[in-house]
Parts: sequence; structure tokens; C-alpha cells
Amino acid sequence: MSKRTAAKHKIDRRMGENLWGRPKSPVNRREYGPGEHGQRRKAKLSDFGIQLRAKQKLKGYYGDLTEKQFRRIYAEAERIRGDTGENLVGLLERRLDALVYRAKFVPTIFASRQFVNHGHILVNGKPVNIPSYRVNEGDVIELVDKSKQIPMVIEAVSLPEREVPDYLEVNHNKFTAKFLRTPKLDEVPYAVIMEPNLVVEFYAKN
Repeated sequence: MSKRTAAKHKIDRRMGENLWGRPKSPVNRREYGPGEHGQRRKAKLSDFGIQLRAKQKLKGYYGDLTEKQFRRIYAEAERIRGDTGENLVGLLERRLDALVYRAKFVPTIFASRQFVNHGHILVNGKPVNIPSYRVNEGDVIELVDKSKQIPMVIEAVSLPEREVPDYLEVNHNKFTAKFLRTPKLDEVPYAVIMEPNLVVEFYAKN
């Protein structure tokens, strides 16, 4: 099992939820956590525990970002006018690796990070190999020509369990995606309920 596959399975089992709505998620077969103590009855979570879990879930969804990365994005969301939770989701969705995943050019967010790192992506015609690159409204993401025939890409485009959200205009024949606007929380096609308001509460107290 590859490191990326193991990572996404571990996160699913730790959270006890199928974060990405994948048919092969281990939680589809068993709902207890990993390890020898995974089947113990779960204790009722404190307010801190609930907030921490919400943060871990959102952080894990975007490829298990490091705490330093996630905290930096949160701090930026806090500086922007408006609802901090909504701002946080908007900034996360503007990451290049997130949008490559949303466009269905790759099957998982982990594959997307590697895909960008390996130089398969152009933004406005220029190569970008930084997964955290911030995409702006109107930017066009596309695959380099040699990457359009990669089996993983062809398979990802045909995946039935994911739909392209309305804030992206995607052409799978040309393998291009135009970022139309920064989405609101209710526009983002999460497979599980995300609660960025609890993430805000977590950081406000810690």
C-alpha cells in the first residue's frame, strides 16, 4: 500500500467518517477507529474535543496539512473581512491541489499534491509545481500535453462518485478548468459535514 493510500485510509478511520466519499473507504466496512483499542466505546467528547475534531477533519480533508500550514491559512482568514469560517474554506478551496482534485483530473487530494509537485499543471499557460499556490478568480488550470494520457487522469475523469462544483468551469476534452469564483461553505461538495465555525472557536480559545 502506498504512503498516500495508507494516509487517507488512516484519516478516515481516525475520524470514523468517509471524508472523501470514496467507495473503498475502510469506514464503509467498519466504523471503529484504528488500533487494538479501536472498538472500545467512544467517550462523550468535551467542547474542546468537538472543536479539535472539527479542525482535524478539515485539515485532514485537504491532504492532512501540517498544523503550521493550517494555522497560517486560518490567520489569513481571520484578517479578511467577513465570516472567518467562510473565509477559511474559501482560502482552502483556492489551493491549486484542491482545485486540481475538484476538477477531477486526479482521483484523490493526495494524488493531486503529487501531481502538481511533478510538474503536470499549468496555470494561465505557465508551469506551477507548488500545491499550495493560491489560484485567483479567472485563472485557467490545465494539464501539460504529455500528462493528458496518464491512466490515472483518464480514470479520474470518469469517476461517478464526484461531480465538478459550479465554481469551476471544466472541459475534460481539453483538460482545462477555469476558476470562476471563491465558493461559500454550502457550495463546496464535501462528502461529510464540515464545521469551520468550530475551528474558529478552537483557535479563539487555544
